[in-house]
Amino acid sequence: MLPNVLQPREADHVPVLAEEVRAALAVQPGETVVDATFGAGGHATILAADLCGKGKLIAIDRDPTARTYFEQVAKRTTVNARLLRGDFGVVLPQLAGNGVQADAILLDLGVSSMQLDRPERGFSYAADAPLDMRMDPTQDVSACDVVNSWSERELITIFRSYGEERYAKQIARAIVRRRREQPFERTGELVDTIKASIPAPARFGDGHPAKRVFQALRIAVNDELDSLAVALPAALEMLRPGGRLAVISFHSLEDRIVKRFLRERERGCTCPPDFPVCVCGHEPELRALQRRPVRAGQAEVAANPRSASARLRAAVKTGGED
Repeated sequence: MLPNVLQPREADHVPVLAEEVRAALAVQPGETVVDATFGAGGHATILAADLCGKGKLIAIDRDPTARTYFEQVAKRTTVNARLLRGDFGVVLPQLAGNGVQADAILLDLGVSSMQLDRPERGFSYAADAPLDMRMDPTQDVSACDVVNSWSERELITIFRSYGEERYAKQIARAIVRRRREQPFERTGELVDTIKASIPAPARFGDGHPAKRVFQALRIAVNDELDSLAVALPAALEMLRPGGRLAVISFHSLEDRIVKRFLRERERGCTCPPDFPVCVCGHEPELRALQRRPVRAGQAEVAANPRSASARLRAAVKTGGED
């Protein structure tokens, strides 16, 4: 349990690594908090409570359904709260460019429970639904467009790069062959095609056989990795000295980007080792709060299996620490 904070209601989204995020961001009354992936507001509810009625909450989400959840959170807090709709890879640079500063910023990456739990959104391979996967339903390209119009080579590339799919070539070939006869419209059709294109043992291996392809399509449709690469430096720019950044990732591709960014910004002098004195003048911009990512404990994984793949990395912006 989280002591002395407002708990999300039973019907609300259960946030992953809630206690760990709260400890890493260490929100104090009067500060400005940015939840760049608001979702259903699970983390925001807890962080807003730590503001103790004094301060500001800026929520960002590209999904229009987030507004309903935001209004519920806003009613339960007296802090100055506002919701900005859009991709955090666009909104955070805009805020930074306008001189907005923050004391704590959270990015909870990947697809949210409110999207996975609604079959009609097409994110899940576990239910037959329209093949969509758009976090923002108003954007142009859907998973249906990708599957039906991208070349075999392009499909192979995203399945390998974004899904780390071993049978990318066989799956892409089967998709192209099937769509010549009939375009894909539903997730179930894609799942059946994937299953039929891979060796029998792989259908009963670790996890669902369509998991990696669906992940790859979701990342491609929503341009998730490019958004993350743009958002991280913008978040650092927004942070006041001593401000905290926390990022939760759910697969190795995201975590690799976050890890690389933090390590690059932790570096001090970049001069060659044989230089007698530093001439670059480069100073560390961040200090990581831990060397390894924080993972969910056994109790949390048992209660919420989706937390099993979550990895939290957090850092403090240098210049304002005690």
